[in-house]
Amino acid sequence: MSIIVKDLVHIYNPKSPFESRALDGVNLEIEKGEFIGLIGHTGSGKSTLIQHLNGLLKPSSGSIEINGLDITAQGVNLTNVRKKVGLVFQYPEYQLFEETVQKDIAFGPANLGISEEEIGERVKEAMEIVGLDYEELKDRSPFELSGGQRRRVAIAGVIAMKPEVLILDEPTAGLDPRGRDEIFSQIKALHKKYATTIIVVSHSMEDMAKLVDRIIVMNRGNVEISGTPRDVFKYEDRLKEIGLGVPSVLELVNRLRERGFDIRPDIITLQEARDEIVKYMKERGKL
Repeated sequence: MSIIVKDLVHIYNPKSPFESRALDGVNLEIEKGEFIGLIGHTGSGKSTLIQHLNGLLKPSSGSIEINGLDITAQGVNLTNVRKKVGLVFQYPEYQLFEETVQKDIAFGPANLGISEEEIGERVKEAMEIVGLDYEELKDRSPFELSGGQRRRVAIAGVIAMKPEVLILDEPTAGLDPRGRDEIFSQIKALHKKYATTIIVVSHSMEDMAKLVDRIIVMNRGNVEISGTPRDVFKYEDRLKEIGLGVPSVLELVNRLRERGFDIRPDIITLQEARDEIVKYMKERGKL
């Protein structure tokens, strides 16, 4: 499912003393099956942008085409759009409300008009994808679970809808490093298995470096930089100017190069750094 955003503008409180231009002529394209990382400092427009992609917000001007359909056009059935474009907000566990895990995950699919049998299969599959044991947890209250488990239940509820596009706004916010790694690992597995188009909003440069196909950097309501993680992180100075940064391992590599280590300048993951440093040391007979 391709997404084309053209000249998208969104103004909050227009023609008032509180007028604020959150999006200022955004243009971008996302191809079917891409894994996108959307980054930007607070107020850059990223959260406003993702809420346009399934019709939660109506733009002040501009258009959004999803598989050729302009979802901003008059008369478009946004309910159908939202079945295809799933959005997981920050701290989605706060939206849980059913008495059991199974019922909570089944709530969305139950509104699609599909059979009880298929709903059950979707619940099981979604729980498996997010690493929750179906037999152990299906009849438990979601409010008895840990914070990380509740987060997974909430994400599973959207996955069970089988959207063609899955958008996650800071899906690991507030989780410990282990919980963060597990969530991102499961999202990566979902993308690999189903080739779902995935858009993740995150502040973690390390996670973006090792997970996504392409990073879109937002600044002042527009796209500042777009490219592969390796290409985007070449703009270290610019990223820092707009309140962002680069993976800490790249900063380490830059410091080592300044001290005379002849290693690649485009290293962005810990594993790449380890391999390159080991190679460097072996070549000099120090290992």
